[in-house]
Amino acid sequence: MADQTRGDAPALWRIADVFIRYANFTLGGGSATTATMHRELVTKRRWVDDEHFTLSFALARLTPGTNVLAFCTGIGWMLRRLPGAIVALLGASIPCTIIVILLTALFSRWQENPIAQAALHGAIAAAVAITAKTSWTIARPHFKGGARARVVIVSAAAFALHVGLDLPAIQVLLLAAIVGAFLPPVRA
Repeated sequence: MADQTRGDAPALWRIADVFIRYANFTLGGGSATTATMHRELVTKRRWVDDEHFTLSFALARLTPGTNVLAFCTGIGWMLRRLPGAIVALLGASIPCTIIVILLTALFSRWQENPIAQAALHGAIAAAVAITAKTSWTIARPHFKGGARARVVIVSAAAFALHVGLDLPAIQVLLLAAIVGAFLPPVRA
């Protein structure tokens, strides 16, 4: 992981460049953005490792509001502390805000168009697939050795609590964190 005390943290303009390009122009929602950011930040640039990426992802899920912006802010903080967090947040939010305003204005004109409706349904189906792929991208580093059963059990329990019992996502996440804190360590 980049360490600003060693001087190997990326320049702020590089952080801005990455978050403007990948947080704004990755289609498919937060899951697609997260998967793309994983490839860019962990695999390609090696600015953060899987552990820190997953930490930022998990903490972002515990925050209210737009989780992808919280995630980007967390990564920015890890890279360059407060200046990095601000640059990542602004880079990830301002361009897409402008795009959403424009698309909303266009959609209101095309709302009754059957071709636009069919396109929207196709995009929704693709977003579900992208969400599943992102889930695997984040879980894969933890799906090793003795931890496999834990990942499957916690995932199934979280799904059952959220879908079956309609427990709010924040409560499921907090409950999983509490349970995880008391489970014995698993060797990989």
